[in-house]
Amino acid sequence: MSAIISRNWPAPAKLNLFLHVNGRRNDGYHELQTLFQFIDCCDMLDFCVTDTDELVLHSNMSAVVADNDNLILRAAKSLQQATGFKGGAEIWLDKRLPMGGGLGGGSSDAATTLVALNKLWNTQLSTEKLAEIGLKLGADIPVFIHGFAAFAEGVGERLHAVNPSELWYVIITPDAHVSTADVFKDPLLPRDTPKLAIDTLMSQPWVNDCQKLVVSKYPQVAKALGWLLEYAPSRMTGTGACVFGEFTQQQQALAALAKLPSDMQGFVAKGMNRSPLMVRLSHP
Repeated sequence: MSAIISRNWPAPAKLNLFLHVNGRRNDGYHELQTLFQFIDCCDMLDFCVTDTDELVLHSNMSAVVADNDNLILRAAKSLQQATGFKGGAEIWLDKRLPMGGGLGGGSSDAATTLVALNKLWNTQLSTEKLAEIGLKLGADIPVFIHGFAAFAEGVGERLHAVNPSELWYVIITPDAHVSTADVFKDPLLPRDTPKLAIDTLMSQPWVNDCQKLVVSKYPQVAKALGWLLEYAPSRMTGTGACVFGEFTQQQQALAALAKLPSDMQGFVAKGMNRSPLMVRLSHP
């Protein structure tokens, strides 16, 4: 096999433009309705197909490589097992997205690994089959595999393609790690938002049902959101900690970011309804 490295496979972040918690299922998972949109900020991965079945991960962040339960390696191994592929891969991750902020970076890395290796290994699984494999690893992974902005239901796996406005966002990354598991275990989390039809949801003001709880427990998130709300309609994404404000023009977003207090970190990103991963997939 060739030792050629296939470079620059993007793993984009996502925003939850709204997130409703409709109830808790008997298996402990929660029924959700949410709207996913990608942004143009990405981790980047390179891949080299190998003759042995070994899977090796390199990263610019030592914590990623040290994690034996890393989603990238689990995704690659799951694809090996599902297809019986006898080779392996060496993988390089350039980690650019903040970890644990609700932007979906780990899930996106895993999705890009499945999509890229399915092509490079020539295992020829359908997008639906890849999404099945991904769902076993994490509820957010299928949306990254399908690659389109989506209204999602269930635990986030039932996807309907949508085309929300591709706005500019100021995203603030508070210095706080919010545990998704802890948020969904918390007795104070609202779990009774009525399920609504997609047309109704797309036309009403958007909210995040996890936001009030997280803001009450994490002063860094409360501070970031409070500052951002002075400039634009703003919400938390996922279970936090990242918050985002919506702007129609890039210049407006950059002007707000320029006023960011020195004790906060943030960046400007563009909403995208088609994932940059799909663009990369269409190139050799």
